[in-house]
Order: sequence, then C-alpha cells, then structure tokens
Amino acid sequence: MNADNMAETTQKTALITGITGQDGYYLSRSLLEKGYVVHGIVRRSSSMNRERTDRLKAEFPDWEEQLFLHYGDVTDAACTIERIIQLEPDEIYNLSAQSHVRVSFDKPLFTHQVNAVGALHVLEGARLLNRTKPVRVYQASTSEMFGGIPGTSPQSETTPFHPRSPYACAKVAAYHHTVNYRESYGLFACNGILFNHESPMRGENFVTRKITRGVAWIKHGLQERLALGNLDAKRDWGFAGDYVDAMWRMLQQESPEDFVIATGETHSVREFLDCAFERVGLDWTAYVDIDPRFLRPAEVEVLCGDASKARSQLGWRPETSFRGLVEMMVDHDLELAERHRRMSAMLPLGVSISTASASSSPSPT
Repeated sequence: MNADNMAETTQKTALITGITGQDGYYLSRSLLEKGYVVHGIVRRSSSMNRERTDRLKAEFPDWEEQLFLHYGDVTDAACTIERIIQLEPDEIYNLSAQSHVRVSFDKPLFTHQVNAVGALHVLEGARLLNRTKPVRVYQASTSEMFGGIPGTSPQSETTPFHPRSPYACAKVAAYHHTVNYRESYGLFACNGILFNHESPMRGENFVTRKITRGVAWIKHGLQERLALGNLDAKRDWGFAGDYVDAMWRMLQQESPEDFVIATGETHSVREFLDCAFERVGLDWTAYVDIDPRFLRPAEVEVLCGDASKARSQLGWRPETSFRGLVEMMVDHDLELAERHRRMSAMLPLGVSISTASASSSPSPT
C-alpha cells in the first residue's frame, strides 16, 4: 500500500510515550490534525516539562476532546502494561528514551533501563492487548546503532549494527526485541531507524539547538561564548516535522517492516556552525571554544542514511533542506532571545525570568 493513496484516518486512538519530547510534539500535532484521539504518557516530576504539550493545547482549541495525558513511566512494567490494556489504543508510538548520547556514557544503567527494558514493557503490553484487540507498535530506533563502520556509508536496513555508546547499545536491544515480538507473536511492530532530526522544539542540550540558541543569545548580547565538542563529526540532519510523517506511514502498511528514514546528505558540525552564524552575519570562529568535556569516549564520525526503501514503499521523502532547517531553528531562537531581552529589561533588579514566568499545567490523570 502506497501511503500517498491512504485515506485520512478519523477517530483512531494513539498512545505516545515520550509525548513531551520533540518528536512527541510533532507526532501529536500530526495525529490530531488527522482526527486521532491522542493519549500521552508523562513522567511524574516535581518540575513541569510541559512546554510542548502546552503549545499543542494552544494550537488545538478543542484539545480537551482529543488529547489526554496520563502519569506513567516505561521503566515501570505494571504501570505501562496497565495503561496499554486500559486505553486500548489502535497504535502505540514508543518515543520514550534517554536520548542524549553523551549523557549515556555517564548514565549507562539508566539509559539501558529506559531505552531497552522500557521498550520491552511496551511490547509486552501490546502483545497482551493484541489477544483481544489489534494494535500496531512503532519503536523509535536510531542511526547511532550503525556506529559508522568504515565502508558502510550510506547505511540502509541491511547494514550491520556496531553501536559505540550505551545509548546505541540499548537501542539495538530494543530493535531486536521489536523484531522478536513481530516474528514470535505476530505483533504488528515496526522499527523506524531515524537519522538525526532536529527542529525548534529540540532540547537545548543537543548540539544543533545549543548552536542555534547560542547564535541568537550572542547576537542579542545575552551570551559571549559558545563551548562545543567535536566539530568534524558528520551527520545526516533532517527536520523532525518531516520524520514523524514517516512514523505514521509505517503503521499504515499492510505488513510490518523496518525502515531507515534519512535525507541522504551529510553535513559536519562545522558546516552547521557556518550556516547558523551566517544567518545573523557573524563569524563563528570569533565565538566558539572547544571543550573536552563535550567529547565522547567513542566517537561516531560519519552517519548517512539510504532511505530508498522508505521512498519506494512509504512514498516518503524529506521536504526541508539542511539550510532551511538551520535557518528555521535560528529564526525561532532569535525570537526567543529578543523576548528574553525585553522581559529582562522590564523586571526589577534581582528577579529572574524563570521566577517571574513560572506557571503550572493541568495534571494528567
């Protein structure tokens, strides 16, 4: 089935783990536009992390009829399975992860618990639900699983894995759990092997957003320097808003398969810097420092994806160029920096913006 010929879906129910993240935001928005009822799992925390879900509520005036948040944690097997059985979703998108590669070296056990064991809990819940109601599962896999073995670029669905971080190792385990549940239990389960995908919704501790935010803050005089790690690492960067469409298309196929999603182009961190600073008319070499703290113990130098299978079977292709992506992110952060600068000028001395703008969101069920 070609995804271009698919009828618009109405009143299906989707369950999204990791809904508060970048991909959770874009996927939720896409599904809500298609008429889905969307349930999201959020972790209970003393500090709110609801900027993206709050944005969804602003974009969809009738969100109370379509969007529902629930407390949960994929590392809690009983809670995860209970939620799946209770909500009876038609589709499950497991986006929950400790997704920062560098942090995974510092927190390997936690990373494995969330990324590998958490995925297993989701699959087991889906298996139990599938006994009485058909359900389809999307597992968020990653290009980091390939590890960049010399001579294997571009990487496709048949390229061997060679993970070079605790993050990648855990994702390889989750990938194989997904294949095993598909082959052992007949579960409709797909791995989306997504290469790097960015957006204005990206977390600020990821290198791309760290750069675009740094550019904006430097331009507005709110920051003087930007510290980075390896500038020569090359990645296949795409726009997250394009990539979530591929996730959905995978679950609309007649049979479950795994797909690489990528642009087929590589650009170095150095090129990202060039493009970002050029957007504001500055030379990055005057502002960037190399900090060894941001270097990985084992680096993956080059990742480039071959998404020909996705193009032919899903009818998917990226719509946003590399330059378009970088400029979109810089422009967004320039607006944030300008707003920050204006608010700072209006506040009394000693009062921070974070204190003045603190707010709470409605609690999930």
